[in-house]
Amino acid sequence: MSRFEKWAVFGTAFLTGLTGIGLLWTKYLLTSDDPWSVVNHPLQPLFLKAHILAAPALIFALGMITFRHIWAHYREGLPRGRRSGIVTALVSIPMVASGYLIQVVTAPGWLRFVAVLHIVTSGLFLLGLAAHQLAMRERAARNGLERRSRIGVRWGASEPGDGVDADSGAEIMAGKR
Repeated sequence: MSRFEKWAVFGTAFLTGLTGIGLLWTKYLLTSDDPWSVVNHPLQPLFLKAHILAAPALIFALGMITFRHIWAHYREGLPRGRRSGIVTALVSIPMVASGYLIQVVTAPGWLRFVAVLHIVTSGLFLLGLAAHQLAMRERAARNGLERRSRIGVRWGASEPGDGVDADSGAEIMAGKR
């Protein structure tokens, strides 16, 4: 994945997750003092609107990496991060579908089911994405693949210049380099 793709996926996942957690907190975990209030907390509408704005950006970012990263690595059978990547990719499907269904389902029973499905799959997605990132970093460190810090310092190579970029790790694993 390119740096832009990484920033797009992790940045939008962070924003969408943060706004989703805020919405979960204000809508389901807090209770209003006013029995006639439609919202439980003054920030609830803000979290909802921010979540609705952030989620399509996450879906776009996931779509952007679907063929070049997810499908390509699945097809080539790369072992690095395979389990966490597959779980994260698969759980994103019901997460996205339930996110759209929440906005159109009106029957209270179905709405509750879809909301619970969305909350559970979103939590699994965020945990899976974090696990995938940790698995990739751990395996790269174990295999001696180098990584660059934000300021360009190389990590993981025994001597400057003898390592490889972390972005090319997939090429090495696939035997292309």
